[in-house]
Amino acid sequence: MNGRIGRRLAGILASAGVLLGGVACGSDDGGGSDPIKIGASIPLTGQFSQEGTAAKQGYEVWAAMVNENGGLLGRQVELVIKDDASNQNTVVADYNALISKDKVDLLIGTYSSLLNLPASAVAEKNNMLYIEPAGGAPEIFERGMKYLFFSQQATADKQGKAFADWISTLPEADRPKTAAYPTIDDPFVSPNVEGIRSVLEGAGITTVFAETYQSDLNNFDTLVSKVREANPDLVVHGAFFDDGVGFVRSMLKADFKPRWLYQTTAPSLGDEYAKAIGPENTEGIIFAISHAPQAETPGNAEFVKKYEEMFGGLPAEDAADAYGAAQVLQAAVEGVGDLKDQAAMADWLRQNTVSTILGDLKWDDAGRPQGEFLTGQWQDGKVEYILPKQFATTDHVVMGWQPGSV
Repeated sequence: MNGRIGRRLAGILASAGVLLGGVACGSDDGGGSDPIKIGASIPLTGQFSQEGTAAKQGYEVWAAMVNENGGLLGRQVELVIKDDASNQNTVVADYNALISKDKVDLLIGTYSSLLNLPASAVAEKNNMLYIEPAGGAPEIFERGMKYLFFSQQATADKQGKAFADWISTLPEADRPKTAAYPTIDDPFVSPNVEGIRSVLEGAGITTVFAETYQSDLNNFDTLVSKVREANPDLVVHGAFFDDGVGFVRSMLKADFKPRWLYQTTAPSLGDEYAKAIGPENTEGIIFAISHAPQAETPGNAEFVKKYEEMFGGLPAEDAADAYGAAQVLQAAVEGVGDLKDQAAMADWLRQNTVSTILGDLKWDDAGRPQGEFLTGQWQDGKVEYILPKQFATTDHVVMGWQPGSV
């Protein structure tokens, strides 16, 4: 594990009083007809509130659908959800409380690598299965954990690979010659951007700007001015939602319109993103994404229908990711057949492939997924999927960012 991350994590766990090993799970299978309690702490306020709220919705859709279909192991499920306020210390305290005070039977993950890093350590110390819906930082899986699994298709360093490979092979007239990499300081985003940068530099695309900014930055005018001065053909922006929106707004304010724009996370928030930057400014923006509402994966149509019934509109990616994580948890429980042995559930996941709305998922021994992300692009005010070709929803690709054109 990265030394800085490791020292920070150790301090957080110590200060929040992580329960040390040997603590039993909240209950065994003696619950009879009592609901199965599933605990999670999710960022409903703070930096990740937009994404966390979507994740909560995904969990709630799953719970509603499971309960409508007879429950889990014949028992209804009950979600016990806390707000970690996007804070690492709070998320540790919350998962401790879920185990020791709320006596939950099962855990499920929070949003972001930053929060899942310490939260998964709590689960591991207490011998409880931990499925994280959004936490692909590579160092999370370098700690020798046995109960941790990531339920998206790939870790962060590989999520932009399809895009980078595609850009690298464009005809010379379309291929960017220079690139800039403004990136939020986050253990998920940084390796995501570095993975793209490595491929592009290997293809001869010159880096003209690379700078990391702090997560509390809320005025992007100065940063955009620096990037504009470097005059890149392509901007790869490592971002979450708020900073992704803020950066684009500053670009538009400065009339800075590079040929290509790729962002992490923010463009996958669907209508919320379009409303925030203006639908007319989305045209051609590219991003990696784990879920397509129109994908013909098993159960996806039912999920999208239920989400629309409960919350209106199409589900954001983070809602789908949370639903997928719950599907993985459900598969492990049903695969073993009871709640008593969560080590057996973890072993079951390492030995099996699970069919989800994100596609078929499988893992290595460290809980890393072994799949490939979709590449999405905003076209005519909506998201289309352009890569990989077998999952593409259109043959058309907008060749560059075209703000103001929709």
